[in-house]
Amino acid sequence: MKNYRLLLVCNLAFVLILVITPCSAQHNNEQVIYKIQTKDGNGYTGYMASSDSLKLLFHDVKLGEIAIPKSEISTMAPLDAKQLKKGKYWTGNPQSTRYFFSPDGYGLSKGEGYYQNLWVLANSFAVGLTDYLSIGAGAIPLFLIAGAPTPAWLTAKISIPVVKNKVNLGAGILTGTVFGVEKSGFGIFYGISTFGSRDRNISLGLGYGFSGGSVSNAPMINVNGMYRIGARSYLLTENYFLPDGSNTSLMMMLGARQIIKDAGLDYGLVFPAGSGINGVVAIPWLGITIPFGKRL
Repeated sequence: MKNYRLLLVCNLAFVLILVITPCSAQHNNEQVIYKIQTKDGNGYTGYMASSDSLKLLFHDVKLGEIAIPKSEISTMAPLDAKQLKKGKYWTGNPQSTRYFFSPDGYGLSKGEGYYQNLWVLANSFAVGLTDYLSIGAGAIPLFLIAGAPTPAWLTAKISIPVVKNKVNLGAGILTGTVFGVEKSGFGIFYGISTFGSRDRNISLGLGYGFSGGSVSNAPMINVNGMYRIGARSYLLTENYFLPDGSNTSLMMMLGARQIIKDAGLDYGLVFPAGSGINGVVAIPWLGITIPFGKRL
C-alpha cells in the first residue's frame, strides 16, 4: 500500500497545482470572432477585416487574410473571443459535464446531448431537458454474446450554478438492473461540488450506493480534476475512496482527453488498490464522447 499512498499523494498534489496555476493564454475582447462554413465544406475561424457587397476580407487564425465570396458562405456565427488564444481557437470541451466516468457539477444546456462509448461495449447517452436538468441511459449489450446477462441503467442529474463559471453544484441518481439476473437492481445517489471553469476545475463528491433494497452505510468519496493544456488537449484525474467494511479501498484514474474534430477521446490508466491486490496494478482506460444537439 505504500506505493499506492505515494501515487495518491502525487496525484492529488498534481490536481491542486493544476487548478491554482494561473492561465497564461491571452485573448482579444475588442474583436468579434466568427466561425465561417463555406458550401464546399471548408471552415474558417477569425475576424472580418473588411466587407463589400460581393466578398468578405477575412483574417483566418491559421491562413491569415483571405477573400471569401459571400455567395459561397453557408453559415457565419460569432464565437467567444476569450477562446482565441495565442492565435488558435480553443473549441468547447466536448464533455464538460464529466471526467472519465464521474459527473461534475456542470450540466448540459437544454437540447444539448452526448453519446459516450467505453471500451466498445459500454454505451450511454444523456440530453438536457432544461438548462438545469438532464437525463440519460446506458447499457452493456452482453446479450449479443450468447445471451449473456445485460446491465442497463438510467440517470438523472440536477445542476445548479452558484457562481457562474466558478462554482457549480450537482446532484443525481444512477439506477439500473442486470437483465437475465433476478433481484439485480443497483445504483447510486450522489452530490458533487465543482470549483473552477468548464476547462479547469476540481470536484469533490459523495455518493451512497444501493442494491437489493439496501443502502450503503458509508459514502463513497470522489475527488476529480480537469485541466486544459492546449487547443485540443486536457489532463484528467478521477479518484474514488470506496468503503469496504472497516477498511477503505482506493481507485485512481489518471490520463488525458484529446479533441478530434468535435469528439473527445479519453485515455489513461486505472490504479485499483485494496485488500487482495498486491503490488501496483494498472488497467488501461479508453472512451470516446460524441456531442449532439445544441452546443454551449
